[in-house]
Amino acid sequence: MKLKLYDLMMNGRSYLLVIFTWVMSIYSLSANENIELKDSPFSLQGVYTGDAVANLSGGIKTGTAYLGMANLRVGFDAEKAKLWKGGSFYANLANTHGDTPSETLIGDFQVASNIEAGDHTYIQELWYAQQIGHVKVTLGLQDLNVEMANSEHGALYRNSSFGIHSTISDNVPAPVFPLTSPGVTISWDFLPKWNWHTAVYDGTPLDFDRNPHNLVWNFTSQDGVLVVNELEREDIIKSLPHGMYKVGSYFHDHKLTAEEEAEGLSGINYGFYGVADQMIWAKKDHQGVSIFAQGSFSPKLQNDHSYYCGGGINCYGIGKREKDIAGIALAHAGFRDKKKEETIIELTYKAALGENFYLQPNFQYIIHPAGTDEVQKNATVAALRFGLNF
Repeated sequence: MKLKLYDLMMNGRSYLLVIFTWVMSIYSLSANENIELKDSPFSLQGVYTGDAVANLSGGIKTGTAYLGMANLRVGFDAEKAKLWKGGSFYANLANTHGDTPSETLIGDFQVASNIEAGDHTYIQELWYAQQIGHVKVTLGLQDLNVEMANSEHGALYRNSSFGIHSTISDNVPAPVFPLTSPGVTISWDFLPKWNWHTAVYDGTPLDFDRNPHNLVWNFTSQDGVLVVNELEREDIIKSLPHGMYKVGSYFHDHKLTAEEEAEGLSGINYGFYGVADQMIWAKKDHQGVSIFAQGSFSPKLQNDHSYYCGGGINCYGIGKREKDIAGIALAHAGFRDKKKEETIIELTYKAALGENFYLQPNFQYIIHPAGTDEVQKNATVAALRFGLNF
C-alpha cells in the first residue's frame, strides 16, 4: 500500500511559511490582547534553533558554517474540546537548512551538531494518541528518540550521540531525526514508578530522495519491522531525587534485496541499551548537580559499529543565574576495527536570556574523527547555539 499526499503540499517551503505566519499571528494576538489560551483544546508552538560552528583545527579542513532548524508544533486535546476522553493529536512540521559542518569540515562520525540534516521541509511527527487507564497507544509518524533511548540530562549537549545512541542510528533504519516513519507505540504504567514501552515501526522507511516531505509511506511485506522495547523505573535511589533508569532492546528484520544478498548481509539485526539519569545534589527544584550515563551494543558479526558509551555531569543554576546550566560530557563510538574508534569531549554552557530565548556556547574536542574513509587529525570545534521559542 502506498499513500501519496502531495496535493496537501504543492510547495513545502511555502506551506511552512503560511503556517508560520498563522501561528505567529495567533501568538501576537494572545500576547497583545491577553487572550487566555490555556483552556483551549489547541496548543501552538514555534521554535527556531541556530548553530554557528567553527572547526578550529584538525578534521577535513578548518572553516565556519551556519545551520538552523525551524519547527511548528500543533496539538489538539479531544477531552478539552469535549469530544471524548484521553485522545490527542500532534503535528510537528520541520525545516532544516544551512551548512553541514560534520560532512564538509569536521569529518566526525557521531555528528557534532544534532540539527545537521541538510535542506529539507517535511513533517517530522504526525500522530494520534489515546489514553485508556494506565495504557497509552500512539499511532502515526513518531520519533523513537522522543519516547525511548533518551537521557533528560544528556539533552543539554549538542553532539548527536548524547541524544540517540550511535549504534541505533547507524545500525538499523530507526525513525529518528531528521526523518521519522509510521509506527505504533504502547506505553503501560503497570506499577507506580514503573513503565513499559513497546514500539513497532516500518522496517524499511524511505529516505529524503524518495520521500522529500515525509508524505509518502510504504507498507510492503519486504519492509519488515523494527521493534523496540524499554523498561523504565523512576527514583531507584530513595535518598537522591529525580532519578530515571532505562534498559531496552531493539530488533530489526526485513527481506533482503538481491544486492544485499550478494553482499552477504543478514536481514536480522538487534542490540541492547541502557540509560541512567540521576540528580546527586539538589538545592532547589531547579538547582543542583546531576549525572547521566548511557551505553549500547550490537553484535560485532553483524555491525562494524558495535558499541557506544557516554556520560556527563551537569550543574543547574550558576550563582544567581538559577536557570543557567553548565556541563561536561564524553561519548565514545567503538568499532570492530579499533583504528576507527572515535571519542568526543563536549563542554557547554546554556544561558537563559528571558523566558523564550537562550544562548549556548559549546566546545568539542573530537579524537580521531571517524566519519570518512581517510584518517583525520583530532578536531577542535567551537560553536554558538541560540534558541527562540514562540
